[in-house]
Amino acid sequence: MNKYQAVGIGNAVVDVFSQADDGFLSRVGIEKGIMQLIEQDRAEHLYDNMQNRTQMAGGSVANTIAGLGALGLSTAFIGRVADDALGRDYAREMSDVGTDFVNAPASEGELPTSRSMIFVSPDGERSMNTYLGISTELGPDDVDDAVAGNAGLLFLEGYLFDKDKGKAAFLAAARACRDGGGMAGITLSDPFCVDRHRADFRKLVTELDYVIGNEHEWCALYETDDLGTALEQAASESGLIVCTRSGRDVVIVRGEDTVTVPVDEITPVDTTGAGDQFAAGFLYGLATGASLDVAGRMGCIAGAEVISHYGARPEADVKAMFRAEGLV
Repeated sequence: MNKYQAVGIGNAVVDVFSQADDGFLSRVGIEKGIMQLIEQDRAEHLYDNMQNRTQMAGGSVANTIAGLGALGLSTAFIGRVADDALGRDYAREMSDVGTDFVNAPASEGELPTSRSMIFVSPDGERSMNTYLGISTELGPDDVDDAVAGNAGLLFLEGYLFDKDKGKAAFLAAARACRDGGGMAGITLSDPFCVDRHRADFRKLVTELDYVIGNEHEWCALYETDDLGTALEQAASESGLIVCTRSGRDVVIVRGEDTVTVPVDEITPVDTTGAGDQFAAGFLYGLATGASLDVAGRMGCIAGAEVISHYGARPEADVKAMFRAEGLV
C-alpha cells in the first residue's frame, strides 16, 4: 500500500481575503477576475489597503490536497515556506487539516513566505494578486523521493514552471511517483501560465496520466477559440483530460470514453477555490476507483460547496454530501 493516497507539489501561499467593490479595484489598479503575479513592494501596498483582512493557508494545489485530506485520504504537500510567522502558521494549518507538510520552514535566505491578496467583489468574483516570495526557491532538493515515490496520486501545479528550479522539482516528483507505480497529473493553473509555458505543457499532456484545466486554459494551450477543437486534440494526446466550464457541464475524456457531467448553477458568494475543490472531489473519485461520471459529480459537489462561502477550502462535510447523493 502507498504511504500517501495523494501528494501535491506547488506554491505554499498564505491567502489574505478582503471584500472590495469595482471602484476600489479600479483605484488601486487591479484587473478584476484574474490572478496577477506581483513584486514585494506591490504586495505590501495592497496588503496595507485591505480592509477587514482574514487569512489562511492556501495555494491552488495545497487547497486541493487539503480538500482530499478532509475527505479522509492520507495526504502530504511538498512546498516551501520561510521560518517566519506566516510560514510557521502555514505549516501548522496544513497539519491541523490532516495533511503532512513535509518540508520544514526554511531559516536561510531573505525571501518571506508567499502570500496572495484576494479581493472578493459583491458578485462573488475574486481578483488575486500573488507575491510568490520563497516559493520561487522550491527545487529538486525539496522533493523527498520517499514521499513522491509513495504517492498513489501526485497533483502538480502549473505555476511551478515559472522558475527553472520549480520546473526541476516538478519533474523530479512526477518521475518518482510514476516509477513507484502512482499516477501523476497537473492543473494548468491559468491561461497566462499556459501562454508562458505552452511548449512544456503540450509535452506534459502526452506524458502525464491526467490533466485538469478550464475551458480558457485548454483553448490557450492549443491556441484556438474553439473548445471542441482543443479538447479533441488533447484527448488524442493524453490519457485523461478534464475540462471545467464555469457553471456549465464538465467534460471528461479518457480514450474513447467521453463523459459530460451536468452542473447545477448557483449564485456564488466567493469563487475562490472553485477549481481547487472541483479537483479535490474529482481526484477523490479517481483515488477510490469511482467511475468517471461519479468522480465528475463529486468534483461538482465539492466545487459548489466552496463557492457558497468565503475562502478556498470546504466548511461542510463534503463526504456526507457525496453520501447524500448516493455516490459513496
